[in-house]
Amino acid sequence: MVEMHTPEITARDRERLAAEFDVNGADVDSVDELRTVVDAETVSEFASIRETIRNELTGQLDVGLVESTLADLEAILQGSESVREAGVPARHGDGDAGIDELYRELIAPIWDVYEHLVAAGFFESLEETLPAFTPEHIEHTASGMVSADELLAGLTDCGFDDHERTALLLDVINNNTRLSHWVPTQEIPDGVEFNVEYVPPLYHRAIGGGLLWIKALDRHLVQKEILLTEEILDDAHWRSKAILGGISTFLRGVRAVAADDQSLTDEQVVAALSAGTAITIVNQEELMQEAFWIHEEKRAPSPAR
Repeated sequence: MVEMHTPEITARDRERLAAEFDVNGADVDSVDELRTVVDAETVSEFASIRETIRNELTGQLDVGLVESTLADLEAILQGSESVREAGVPARHGDGDAGIDELYRELIAPIWDVYEHLVAAGFFESLEETLPAFTPEHIEHTASGMVSADELLAGLTDCGFDDHERTALLLDVINNNTRLSHWVPTQEIPDGVEFNVEYVPPLYHRAIGGGLLWIKALDRHLVQKEILLTEEILDDAHWRSKAILGGISTFLRGVRAVAADDQSLTDEQVVAALSAGTAITIVNQEELMQEAFWIHEEKRAPSPAR
């Protein structure tokens, strides 16, 4: 049995947690400890966001589909260790159809709800309504995530322990600069080498991009098997799991909007949507660097050496 990889949390990360939530001197090594010292906040600009999105999309969001996807995703993630234990998918024939669906199976439950949100215009509504990823918005997002028992419990139900949930929170608060590069479509500067007219909204790009990177893993791992190390396989599994944890958090925000669920405050709904997206962004970029870009120093030694 393969020993499961645990994301690293450094002493500096713990210091950053304490500083971010202004609890210096308190013992805050994890999300669970933060929950005891961080209070929910109220941000006036978020007060009407849920209602605004819901009014724009009245009758267009399928609550049942969102809820069934969350249940399926929870079951998939609870058993995701089997994907890491399998390592590299087996090949039985030509093309993608001839490769075992290890990572593609992880994302299979999500496609229907993703396409539903695209068709309903949900991502466009978010782009028009939610703030950009500014440092201030990221700070509010992190605070809302910590204060929302439902969001943290949802990650626990998906198989994330306290250490892993803390790593996901750090993905949000440690990446101001990286997240600020993900701008709404209308803010993409002139002169870029692609046609902005065909660029999807920010949240669409983030969630869809995360799914596509995971979808590509089965073929990639088979094609690059000779280069792979256990570390690369560990990274591929953790980053995929983290992306799906982000999507799960995002979908909890979607459900709160679609069902007008008052178990989350307006601030926490925004936190679910924004934190889930931020986690997905950070981990798809890390997946690309850690598992797809295999440089000479990182690859497995050549048998010819």
